[in-house]
Amino acid sequence: MISAGARERKRDGYFLRAEGITKVYADGTVAVRDVTLELRPGEIVGLLGENGAGKTTLTKILSGLLPPTRGRVVSPRGPVRFGSPREALDFGIGMVHQHFALVGTFTAVENVALSHERPLAPLALAATRAGLERLMAESGLKVPLDVPVEKLAVGEQQRVEILKVLSREVELLILDEPTSVLTPLEVDELFAFLRRLRGEGKSIVLITHKLREVGAITDRVVVLRKGALVGDVRTADVTKEELAQLMVGRAVGTRAARAVELSTEEIPAHAAHGAAAARGPGVLHVEGLTVPGDTKPVAVHDLSFDVYAGEIFGIAGVEGNGQSELVEALTGLRPALKGTATIHGRNILGLDPRQIYRLGVAHIPEDRWRLGLVLPFTLAENAILGVHRWPQFRGPFSVLRWGKIHAHVRSLIERFEIQATGPGAPARSLSGGNQQKLIVGRELAKDPAIVIASQPTRGLDVGAAQYIRDILVEMRDRGRAILLVSADLDEVLALSDRVAIMYEGRFMGVARPEELSRERIGMLMGGVRG
Repeated sequence: MISAGARERKRDGYFLRAEGITKVYADGTVAVRDVTLELRPGEIVGLLGENGAGKTTLTKILSGLLPPTRGRVVSPRGPVRFGSPREALDFGIGMVHQHFALVGTFTAVENVALSHERPLAPLALAATRAGLERLMAESGLKVPLDVPVEKLAVGEQQRVEILKVLSREVELLILDEPTSVLTPLEVDELFAFLRRLRGEGKSIVLITHKLREVGAITDRVVVLRKGALVGDVRTADVTKEELAQLMVGRAVGTRAARAVELSTEEIPAHAAHGAAAARGPGVLHVEGLTVPGDTKPVAVHDLSFDVYAGEIFGIAGVEGNGQSELVEALTGLRPALKGTATIHGRNILGLDPRQIYRLGVAHIPEDRWRLGLVLPFTLAENAILGVHRWPQFRGPFSVLRWGKIHAHVRSLIERFEIQATGPGAPARSLSGGNQQKLIVGRELAKDPAIVIASQPTRGLDVGAAQYIRDILVEMRDRGRAILLVSADLDEVLALSDRVAIMYEGRFMGVARPEELSRERIGMLMGGVRG
């Protein structure tokens, strides 16, 4: 049902209008340049652009997190200027950020209740719980309500953030990569819910790098490049290839487009399957592995599998089904309850991460901010994390040889096309894609026998994501074993020689990608075998 306020805004033609928005940061970086954009009731707008294109800055201005340097935001009632996200929420604007704003020790119910808090008023936990249960039923987004969110997987935390903003019944909803951790069925349910909100007159902005989603859900597409608006078109009037070209400023090759748009009927030629027929233990051999969880006694149940040289073994599934705990057990970050895991025949369970890495393991972690980088550190300091004891980096009395280290970092910057001012730049100054390239460069510089890559392209734009995928394929083609864990089903299907579907700590099945339809995969990801 459309509210009276929504009907009034429909007559006015727009809910919010950004006029000539420019944002210049203190260091002189121009993040957004003279952007004008209208957001209308009853419309879903896709916001596209490479990492660093200005999407986050623009939406932070719209949602009250940042003031513009120049320009203004207006509503049909006149100019508006938000001093905080709470003021924007009171106006009817809510944003779900890619990096979450949750209190780790609080439960989902407590976090959502806290977002509704008013001075001197007690938290309405019972009413919040009832509202969340209704929202979960309507949207298809399920989360444990009574577990501290710090113990939830990243994907589950993202769902809490979405539910938190939905609970405010906002008129403009901004979603930053909301589907990266959902099953195909959950994506369909979320999109059905967004269409219903659109029918009620809500304005929705969807930030995504998945061009498939743009065609499935949006009415209009807005593209930013280097802070400037380079496209504002009806979705029906533009092809996916044209959108990709608008985003990166050049034609995107076939491999890049196919990796984004892949279906099970389009397995690329580079996904060979010879390794799947290998016999005997692989480079990584796992047998009967059982791993404890933070929110449940057992997160991984009796898993057995091999990853062979020259193979990408992909694990698909909704986050929170044991993938994180599996990776942590294999990289020395979490103890196992029982079972064995070997690298080239040597047991790794019970070893610390440094001992495991010395056996030829590289680890691309799922959370680059929490597990991959020390953001205040420079590129040089981050680039030698874990390898700072290598002889070439240490002089007499274990003094670090910064000349050698800087030369090493400059080679990484060149080889992996990292956009940075130099080895002395702080890691936090890099875009998400370049931060990820730094991690990948550091790990692959070890010349590993096996790469354990967990969510390696999460939050990256088309170009950066394809760059990382190409590197993984190159490593596979050079005879390395790759264990790929990703919530991006298209990515798993595009890259993997074999795919395992993980649900509640168990493999629901292992098969070649072309042997599984998307519908079948969706059912397995939801725990349905039949």
